[in-house]
Amino acid sequence: MNVHELPMILFTVIAQMSVGTFIVLGVIQLIALVRHDSRSVDRLTDPILFAIGPAMVLGMGASIFHMNDITNMFNVFRHIDSSWLSREIVFGVGFAALGLAFAVMQWFRIGSSLLRQALAALTALVGIALVWSMSQIYQSLVAVPAWNTAIVPFHFFASSLMLGALATGCALTITALVRRRREIRTESGTVNPADSPSDEGTGSGATAVGTLTRTGLRRRVSSLTAPTTAVEWAVVTRTVQSLAFFTAAIGVAVIISYSLYIGALSAGNEAAVTSAQVFSGSFFVARLI
Repeated sequence: MNVHELPMILFTVIAQMSVGTFIVLGVIQLIALVRHDSRSVDRLTDPILFAIGPAMVLGMGASIFHMNDITNMFNVFRHIDSSWLSREIVFGVGFAALGLAFAVMQWFRIGSSLLRQALAALTALVGIALVWSMSQIYQSLVAVPAWNTAIVPFHFFASSLMLGALATGCALTITALVRRRREIRTESGTVNPADSPSDEGTGSGATAVGTLTRTGLRRRVSSLTAPTTAVEWAVVTRTVQSLAFFTAAIGVAVIISYSLYIGALSAGNEAAVTSAQVFSGSFFVARLI
């Protein structure tokens, strides 16, 4: 295996997962707010939101090791008008920065709900631009028939949504387990219920600054780890079930796309036919399974 390419693979997969998770969370929040109060919905999505940023930073950190000379990374900003690689880096940094800003505003309830939603929408758009830029690095190579096809961006976005849905489902399950553990400790007297105050937003930037104390952080964490209510359990259950069906549907679509993809390559020129032969054998069958 060529381990030199591993950092770029890690960046690509982690970035796709981060963007997909952010989008999936946004859709879940919009749907859940139609039926439930904002506090219950925020307790559902906030713990997952705060995990996206570190994952994205980890992916971008891994991508740096793909460069022979780290100082070359500053050159990407010089070719944003002509290079998809430069656009990938710029949109990657933009997505991470906007996601961080949104997470901070959401954590400390800075600004109005409408303002935070607008920032979330902008972050999602930049994330979509990031995934599109990554796919165009490959699709734009006319000399490589296996990449110069619309199936490449389809697979990039399919991977983003599939990884995002799976990550969200896992995060919801882990969050539920953490809250259940705290509930058991509370019932046994290990944790004082008084340490789990209600999660009320301040709505004021000036007031939110005061919550940057140890007490404020402790109260925020306690509110997020408080025992799950009956309403929240119902929302989590329906959400995980929906994510399972959604992920399965994407998986089926990807498998169908491979048959169309291989057929198109087999009917192409010599280079395309040679590329089609890669998609065969026991390894490829195992990959599809």
